[in-house]
Amino acid sequence: MKKMNIVKKNSDFTKIIAANLFVKDRNFVIYALPTEYPYARFGVSVGKKIGKAVTRNYYKRQIRNIIDNHKNLYSKSRDYIIIIRKNCLNVTYQNLEQSIISLMAKIDSLIESAKEN
Repeated sequence: MKKMNIVKKNSDFTKIIAANLFVKDRNFVIYALPTEYPYARFGVSVGKKIGKAVTRNYYKRQIRNIIDNHKNLYSKSRDYIIIIRKNCLNVTYQNLEQSIISLMAKIDSLIESAKEN
C-alpha cells in the first residue's frame, strides 16, 4: 500500500468515524466516508487488547496485504477505517480475507443507498 493511500491523522480518523457509516461482523468494523481525493485511503486500527506490538503489527500487515490483493473491491474517492476485533486471533487468513470482501461490498452498498436519500 502506498503512503498516499494511508489515513494517519487522528483528526481524519475522528471525522470518518463520526460520519457513522459502518458495517461490522465478528472480525472487523469498517467505517467509510466519501472524500474529494481521486484515490481510496485506508486506516487500520488494532487495540491493545489484541496482543503485544508484534501481534498487532502482524494483523495490520495481513489487512494491508488483503487490501493490496483486492484493489477492485473498494471504491475510489473514499476513506476507510478498518478496526480489528479480538476474534481475529482465532481465524485463518482466508477467513479474514472473506470477511473483508463481504464487508467492503456491504459498506459500498450502504454508502450508495445513503447518497440516494
